[in-house]
Amino acid sequence: MDAERVKVLIIGSGPAGYTAAIYAARAELAPVMLAGLTFGGQLMITTDVENYPGFPDGVSGPEMMDMFQKQAERFGTTIHFEDATSVDFSKRPFRVESEERAFLADCVIVATGATAKWIGLESEERLTNRGVSACATCDGALFRDKEMAVVGGGDTAMEEALFLTRYAPKVTVIHRRDELRASKIMADRALNHEKIEFLWDSAVDEVLGDEFVTGVRTKNLKTGETTDTAVDALFIAIGHKPNTELFRGQLETDDVGYLKVEPGTSRTNIEGVFACGDAMDPVYRQAVTAAGTGCMAAIDSERWLAENE
Repeated sequence: MDAERVKVLIIGSGPAGYTAAIYAARAELAPVMLAGLTFGGQLMITTDVENYPGFPDGVSGPEMMDMFQKQAERFGTTIHFEDATSVDFSKRPFRVESEERAFLADCVIVATGATAKWIGLESEERLTNRGVSACATCDGALFRDKEMAVVGGGDTAMEEALFLTRYAPKVTVIHRRDELRASKIMADRALNHEKIEFLWDSAVDEVLGDEFVTGVRTKNLKTGETTDTAVDALFIAIGHKPNTELFRGQLETDDVGYLKVEPGTSRTNIEGVFACGDAMDPVYRQAVTAAGTGCMAAIDSERWLAENE
């Protein structure tokens, strides 16, 4: 496959990738982006973004990503909605391929983000899209006036539970511990909501139902007692896994798979390859911090290119 030569290739989209594209394009580096088939990152499955500066009334995640994309394209970013399928960082220029095309890039910015984790039950897999979902904002309205459950104890789980109260008469939150990991504001909202109940110290043992979800069986981790709760939908919100398998063996990662960068920069262990967003951030995982690291990656790449031309 013949390869197109580019200065800056961005793998992935979302707030990190699009911000990197905006900065790189404004620096006249003519960035090319492989945005992915599931482009836009996790904000594409987020309804209300209330904590991003500049949107006092909030904004939907897909609407925000559409604005990011248009801004990146306005300054000259070329976007291909394809997944990168192989990378070779062993020599420069770096070779990156999708199923459709190949590139030789002077530098690469990785912004592949993270995806939701699943519990790993056979019944969960069998009933996925039949009442089991990892996206309340995508599927919650399908179960209007039905009881639902959310698994998890962090901000994402509380956001999902609160969102589902728009449709459900009752939402049960299932959490392995006896207190929430969520931020105080999100925890307080959920704990004080009349429609939300909690199953503490509990893990999902099985998702019940033949063709569709009819309930969930939980096990109390302290007593061993099992409980069946009737629900029509189960939403999994137990964390995320960085989308970095493509770079395994080439870029350094931590034990979970998050890309390691030089502190205070976006520099990876390979000169000329930079990482930003949730692919390298196990701590904050916010749209605004992802955008910030996307800016850093673009500036780092611009300076690196200037030094190495």
